[in-house]
Amino acid sequence: MNYKKVIPCLDVKNGRVVKGINFVNLRDVGDPVEMAAVYEEEGADEVVFLDINATHEGRDTTIELAARAANKLQIPYIVGGGFRDLAGARAMIEAGANKISVNSAAVKNPELLTQLAKEFGSEAIICAIDGKQAAPGLDKWTVLIKGGREDTGIDVVAWAEEAAKRGAGEILLTSLDRDGSKDGFDLAMTRAVARAVDIPVTASGGVGKLEHFAEGILEGEASAVLAASVFHFGEFRIREVKEYLASQGIPVKLN
Repeated sequence: MNYKKVIPCLDVKNGRVVKGINFVNLRDVGDPVEMAAVYEEEGADEVVFLDINATHEGRDTTIELAARAANKLQIPYIVGGGFRDLAGARAMIEAGANKISVNSAAVKNPELLTQLAKEFGSEAIICAIDGKQAAPGLDKWTVLIKGGREDTGIDVVAWAEEAAKRGAGEILLTSLDRDGSKDGFDLAMTRAVARAVDIPVTASGGVGKLEHFAEGILEGEASAVLAASVFHFGEFRIREVKEYLASQGIPVKLN
């Protein structure tokens, strides 16, 4: 059975989970590992820890977070933010991370994805892509890096294709137009990427209703759906989302 995943994302800044809109006006919402443990109990398939200012400030994602999570969690967890080389990735995986997510560094040096996949296996490497619509009304999106601060002008679909060819095992696709908006995923972008690559694509950015989760899978053709604020602020529970997806005929693991 090809189960679809529900994944909470914890944006981490200075060791705390934060959430805002379009990566600004951030609010502190809790301890990342404690929150992840609650999500695991609720049935999350995986969790993502994303250090949202690691790349911008030129510092590595904390190893301590990964080690704490390894001691606390049974489900797979992903760590992203600030990876620039094999050494940093190795340190995180040795600390316990099941997968690492690479964004800005891979865009600047695509060969890094090849090296990471060769060293750790494609199943451990996620290429995170932050996309934004190139112009209103156009089915074309460009890649942003440095936490959305820099528009590279690179086409999102073309970059996803290259990332897959270089060995990335998954794509984590976030719409910066939709992030924190609660208007739903960018379904056109998600679908375009999902159809262009033969690896799983996780839809991210914009969930505000239960229906949005189903749309990400049924219309966006994503293999997984990711959200943050609707979980952090108690608007939806993981189990509630999974039960809704199941009611829509979407295969999910209900434990």
